[in-house]
Amino acid sequence: MSGSTSGQTAGAIQARRQHTEKLLARVRSALAAMRKEQAPVTVRAVERRAGVSRTFLYQNTAARQLVSEAAAQAEGHQARSREEVAAVAEASWRERALNAEDRLRQAVTEIQGQRRHIGELIGRIRDLELDLPADAVQRLTTENTTLQQQLRTLTADHHTLTNRLAAARDNNRSLDQKIAELEALLLEQQPSASVRRLHPLQE
Repeated sequence: MSGSTSGQTAGAIQARRQHTEKLLARVRSALAAMRKEQAPVTVRAVERRAGVSRTFLYQNTAARQLVSEAAAQAEGHQARSREEVAAVAEASWRERALNAEDRLRQAVTEIQGQRRHIGELIGRIRDLELDLPADAVQRLTTENTTLQQQLRTLTADHHTLTNRLAAARDNNRSLDQKIAELEALLLEQQPSASVRRLHPLQE
């Protein structure tokens, strides 16, 4: 009778171990799929995906370790992704700002050259005005008017480029703020934090 009871106990223990191994295999399979999909790793998500109880995930040491390690790995991947996104966005806005600054410098240089040219023409008109026939004076006056119009156009372009540069810098600052807010939000929702706060129960 004693031998029969001992055999039943051993069989029950073996069956329990086999059942535990099946559950752990399902947890591993679910975590592998979540890593492939880059899905957030939380106890609730693993519970649904693996079809195991939350009690098993908390109380079984191996299951709890699998979830903790997967959550830490997912957190590191998300942190790298955030850094890559921030770097790409920052490079894009920096390139736009630098392009705007280059165009602004070119516009300033061209405006200064036009002003010097206009000044030279005005000096020539004043020097030659008395000796030139009326039609020559008219031609110089027309050219002067044209150059003044070009100067006004270049000045307007300079103003437009200045506004675009200011807008690019404002967008860059806004993007930096949004990235900081996103990082703060993701830190608040770190899936591994919920796992680490749980006190492991004795098996």
